[in-house]
Amino acid sequence: MKKITMEYRVPYADTDMMGVVYYANYLVFFERARNELMRSCGYAYKQCESEGWGLPVTHAELSYRGSAKYDDLLEITAYVQSHKGVRIEIACEIRRKGEEKILVSGFTRHAFIDLKTFRPCPPPERFIEMLSE
Repeated sequence: MKKITMEYRVPYADTDMMGVVYYANYLVFFERARNELMRSCGYAYKQCESEGWGLPVTHAELSYRGSAKYDDLLEITAYVQSHKGVRIEIACEIRRKGEEKILVSGFTRHAFIDLKTFRPCPPPERFIEMLSE
């Protein structure tokens, strides 16, 4: 399965009054990495939508072990943790660049849906091929 790592420098707008990244912003970081993972596989989310299907989040789970701060350069790694039927889980790990310690880890679970009916549907064959590369 494909794995990507992207860099992200924390802007002041992502921090709270304590000067650390606000906890909910990590979900935004997960989304950025998820989109880059799909793009790196040659199947951008925009293309999914144009073909009539979506991947809404049905569950999110994060474990906070450390705090990122303003101007930290982060490495966000994303990969497919599991895929079964209409469900897929994308895992993420966030570290400061050059450090081993994981600050935040977790995953988001998604369901493949038909955007016309908003009902679960099997993933497109091309998407399954992408996961196997």
